[in-house]
Amino acid sequence: MGAYLTALHRTGYYYHFIGYAQVFSAVLLLVPRTVTLGAILYFPIIVNICILSFAVRFEGSFISAPLMVLANLYILVWNYDKLKYILPFKNIPDYGIVKRPKKWNNKFPFLFFGGVALTFGLTILIFLKGFDIMPRNSLSDCKKQYANTKYENIGNEFCECIHSKGNKLDDCLENFSENKKRMEKN
Repeated sequence: MGAYLTALHRTGYYYHFIGYAQVFSAVLLLVPRTVTLGAILYFPIIVNICILSFAVRFEGSFISAPLMVLANLYILVWNYDKLKYILPFKNIPDYGIVKRPKKWNNKFPFLFFGGVALTFGLTILIFLKGFDIMPRNSLSDCKKQYANTKYENIGNEFCECIHSKGNKLDDCLENFSENKKRMEKN
């Protein structure tokens, strides 16, 4: 991840453009009148960050990026009545989510917040426990995840493959999986 960010920083004005776009969309998200435009601008930015975090297994935004994607999607769905006119659909169906109620119900929405809590919990669980091994941010952090386990040797090989030899993540993961399968057969 550090090599990627260094390369991105060396692109010059592109790196600054991304930063300014994030700040601009954040300001738009803070103003109620421009929240829809801010969500539209921020969506590709945060999806890119989420995919990048997932691809390189970057712990710094491994949980927060998917949650921000979900939050942004919530804002876009909430503002569907404004967005439906720019979407490429000829017949815009009315699913009952575009009409505002004449009278608001003051009852606490337990089902909605329960769904949000469940989604939040599942996202954290999937992104924290979804992988056998993580490259971590340093060689020592990488090696700690398999210290004093039966996979310590192959875990250390994986960490050396990433941090010392500088090989591709996919190659190191494939080697780790093969070694793990071989160990479990014996």
